[in-house]
Amino acid sequence: MTPEQNALITRSGPDTSLGKLLRRYWQPIALVEELEGARPAKAVRVLGQDMVLFRDEAGRLGLLDRDCPHRNADLAFGRLEGGGLRCLFHGWLFDVNGNCIETPGEPAGSKLCTRIHQRAYPVVQKSGMVFGYLGDGDAPAFPDLDCFIAPDSHVFAFKGYLDCNWLQALEVGIDPAHASFLHRFFEDEDAAGSYGRQFRAQSADSDMTMTQVLREYENPDISVEKTDIGLRLTSLRALNTGDTHVRVTNLLFPQAFVIPLSETMTITQWHVPIDDVSCYWYAAFTGFAEPVNKEEMRRQRLQLYTLPDYKPRLGRHNDYGYDVVEQRSRTYTGMGEDINVHDQWAVESQGRIQDRTREHLGTTDKAIVAYRMMLMSQMRKSDQGEAPLLVLDATAAAGVTGPATVDGVAKAGEDIQAYWQRTDARRRAQAPWTAPVKASA
Repeated sequence: MTPEQNALITRSGPDTSLGKLLRRYWQPIALVEELEGARPAKAVRVLGQDMVLFRDEAGRLGLLDRDCPHRNADLAFGRLEGGGLRCLFHGWLFDVNGNCIETPGEPAGSKLCTRIHQRAYPVVQKSGMVFGYLGDGDAPAFPDLDCFIAPDSHVFAFKGYLDCNWLQALEVGIDPAHASFLHRFFEDEDAAGSYGRQFRAQSADSDMTMTQVLREYENPDISVEKTDIGLRLTSLRALNTGDTHVRVTNLLFPQAFVIPLSETMTITQWHVPIDDVSCYWYAAFTGFAEPVNKEEMRRQRLQLYTLPDYKPRLGRHNDYGYDVVEQRSRTYTGMGEDINVHDQWAVESQGRIQDRTREHLGTTDKAIVAYRMMLMSQMRKSDQGEAPLLVLDATAAAGVTGPATVDGVAKAGEDIQAYWQRTDARRRAQAPWTAPVKASA
């Protein structure tokens, strides 16, 4: 990869090809819980843009450029009153649509207010997250993916900060081989106590935990195919019994992946640029059986992440908690049990923007290669004024469902595609909410 190509797929400012592409999609910009409390307003920085997100007295969400159009003071400190957000500098008041509704201090009868408008962005609350649309024109419709159609009781949302470019953060999630090493535990735990913890549960149709499979069978046979949402990754590990461990994950274009957490729960995780050298991951954990235990999920994750900024307690500043004794006996990394720390080290250690001119890709990186090619192809379409992948109207979006994610063991001789489709259908059949998926998916 050339320096120019690397810049093309990492730089997301408003005047870049990547930035223009990403602005054609809804972006997660906050968790709903971040607007709870006495003052439902916060500064947000997304794709290098500074904005203020707030909820007015009527409960409506607003997303405005952060600098007041009067003399550019910071609206993130504004007063929530009078049906909108009031600047502290001179009291100018703006509603959720960016309309100026008061300019106190101006002479009686002044028409100045009618000529002032602050840029506002469409914003919706969905799946425990607040999504904003930063592009021009009409926003696309949300596809009927599992994480979007499941009821609130069956979706838990969380986020975390990463001190690096968004792309290297995303690429770790479409790398099926790394889990056999980076997330290797030398001892297995009781799968019954694995709730909410990745790779600790049992694989479907097996008494083996996921981490045992990853540790003992480290060479997956990976295939990648294009789908209506992006890419499907199928990783096969031939077991000594003659059976086959099957793991199906997905790349959700443009910047998310969908993976199994357990037999009854999936993770849909977006990687959203704050700017070119930092990002947040936003994850929606979707349950297909009982409601998600949100208190336990939040408790687990707050052991690593601090509020209000969702920054990790471990990082460059303290060597990610590295312990040489632990590395010899308990974990491959020596960086504790939380795989988020492992991934954080892997992507942050590449530098704040990975220099891809220095990398040497292997066979297991085929999904990364396919995604980079897809990303550049869709940027070209967007630059030419065409609709890129998953920029859909409501009719088309309703036909995009699923996707299937599987971590299970197929019996010797069983057709692999038939196995994962059957396993996915079985999980959907037990969901108390409608979880359709196209037969061809």
